[in-house]
Amino acid sequence: MDLAYLRAHPEHLPTFLTHQRIRETPVGGGSVSAASRLTLDDGTSIFAKTWPEGSTAPDGFFAAEAAGLEWLRSAGAIGVPEVLVAVPSMIAMEWIEPGSASRAAASRFGRELAALHRSGADAFGAPWPGFIGPLPLDNTMTTGPWGPWFAERRLLPYLKKSADSGALTATDVAVLDGILKNLFSYAVSEPPSRTHGDLWPGNVLWAAGDRAWLVDPAAQGGHRETDLAELALFGGVPHLDAVIGAYDDVYPLADGWRERVPLHQLHLLLVHTAAFGGSYREAVMSAARAAFAA
Repeated sequence: MDLAYLRAHPEHLPTFLTHQRIRETPVGGGSVSAASRLTLDDGTSIFAKTWPEGSTAPDGFFAAEAAGLEWLRSAGAIGVPEVLVAVPSMIAMEWIEPGSASRAAASRFGRELAALHRSGADAFGAPWPGFIGPLPLDNTMTTGPWGPWFAERRLLPYLKKSADSGALTATDVAVLDGILKNLFSYAVSEPPSRTHGDLWPGNVLWAAGDRAWLVDPAAQGGHRETDLAELALFGGVPHLDAVIGAYDDVYPLADGWRERVPLHQLHLLLVHTAAFGGSYREAVMSAARAAFAA
């Protein structure tokens, strides 16, 4: 199988892998999928993700990732890998050669992320069923205000799941309920941006050529400040100041955006308590307390 054959017959890739007709090298793929580098007969490398052996991917899981990557890539604003294969059991895309996270790459990333956000979205949400990590993501589209959408579609489902599993206490839930009530009346003047939706530092691939690429999206029409806030989580991306500075030069941020960072981080942090348990509780509550104080 070479690249031309793969483009013509993407549905054959799982069969070739099953019969060991393609060289496969495991690589780091995160906490949800199993990832590998595949080498085709013409020497082309591609990046593939499958569900861990012994289990089956949720219906639509890889289709959602493919739809998000293609939607982000269609803006022509920032590096996004080309999807080559998207079938129920796997996704495969062009291989991006890793590089270093230089300040030049960070500045370029900030400018390109600003251009992506500015390309816009028709509504909050997306026209395909979504996933974030291993969990479903309600992408029901709405043209209403951002605050109620963020509360109902991006915080409440993961707050409920976290409470039901015991990852958050009743006292924690009461604090977060106060934030939800305020959000239901919170409006924002900006239109929806074209966002990555799960932009923690691990989903930024620093590549050769002083460029950063977006991977593993939960792409959606959203608030651009959410993407930027998530870049600061879990230690933050390298040279975050350069990213933000270059971004702000291209697409100036609204007054008070720094104070809103904890609010925007709550979505992804609640996803973590919902999916991975109480080890993320303190991060959630720290963000909640800061959001209340803002």
